[in-house]
Amino acid sequence: MKFAIALFSPPHAPSSRRALLFAQALLAGGHDIVRLFFYQDGVHSASGNVVTPQDEQDLPREWASFVSDNQLDGVVCIAAALRRGVLNDEEAQRYARSAVNLGAGWELSGLGQLHDAVQAADRLICFGGP
Repeated sequence: MKFAIALFSPPHAPSSRRALLFAQALLAGGHDIVRLFFYQDGVHSASGNVVTPQDEQDLPREWASFVSDNQLDGVVCIAAALRRGVLNDEEAQRYARSAVNLGAGWELSGLGQLHDAVQAADRLICFGGP
């Protein structure tokens, strides 16, 4: 079965951990992940600048490893990312900002990518949100 996963919550939220565990279980069970789409506060999990206390699970690093190790399509909503200061090189130049903090393996793109993922997947599973 093909899944799309949308994450709306920040890295320190329990739903972010549940999303990662669910995604890992999907692949272990032989399912496919069409796309991971990080939206709203979920974009913080794609920042390369999040510093997690040593006694806590480093979810941004674990998400980055998961995306890289499994060659997944990790997409971060560009509007939500810009609003929260998560920038790639192109957007930092466009808006004259000195810092680039989008982690390796992630791509900034629009909500159309979520729509495409929903069309290609059998199921959309969302974690977090208002």
